[in-house]
Amino acid sequence: MNILVCDDDKEIVEAIEIYLRNEDYKVFKAFNGKKALDIIKNNEIHLIIMDIMMPEMDGLKATMKIREDNNIPVIMLSAKSEDTDKIMGLNMGADDYLTKPFNPLELIARVKSQLRRYTSLGSYKLKENVFKTGGLIVDDESKIVSVDGKEVKVTPVQYKILKLLTENAGRVYSIDEIYERVWNEEAYNAENTVAVHIRKIREKIEINPKEPKYLKVVWGIGYKVEKL
Repeated sequence: MNILVCDDDKEIVEAIEIYLRNEDYKVFKAFNGKKALDIIKNNEIHLIIMDIMMPEMDGLKATMKIREDNNIPVIMLSAKSEDTDKIMGLNMGADDYLTKPFNPLELIARVKSQLRRYTSLGSYKLKENVFKTGGLIVDDESKIVSVDGKEVKVTPVQYKILKLLTENAGRVYSIDEIYERVWNEEAYNAENTVAVHIRKIREKIEINPKEPKYLKVVWGIGYKVEKL
């Protein structure tokens, strides 16, 4: 997922960038509202962290511009704590608000919450060749898997299995079918091979791999990704 951080204080931008990169988000940086609009125009951005007080174009005006044709989640930042600033920011189209100084872990929690809402409730417009069920997204253009807005690192084989099952969410595939489609060869004693990869995928995409939300076994038949 791509996150734009916009603040005229470069130290704050760099600090936020470190925390976001630690969570495997890709970070774009801007130091005023005009630059933020340029980045949004030329890149696919999934969430914006926007300071209010900035030169050239402040965060309120930039957010108004963004809201003219875009539903990207916006988290406002401000050094002021007055309720009027918070209300103004939310009225301009912000989805959430944090007052400086803030706890970086709280910011990350709010980022995840907004991305989860954005991806799960359908605001996130899927491109062609992007497959989604619940908070699980397989982007076949960028070859990226994400869950609740957070990128998940998978191997090429794990990716192929996930793409097959997510693209056809709800359909049950036998072990032999999965093997033949992913490995492109006739299945022979494929059960252990497929099972090992399924287990590893679950460890990466499921909150509790023993009680999976997405990747489920259909006993005696095979596996499926749940259609949510």
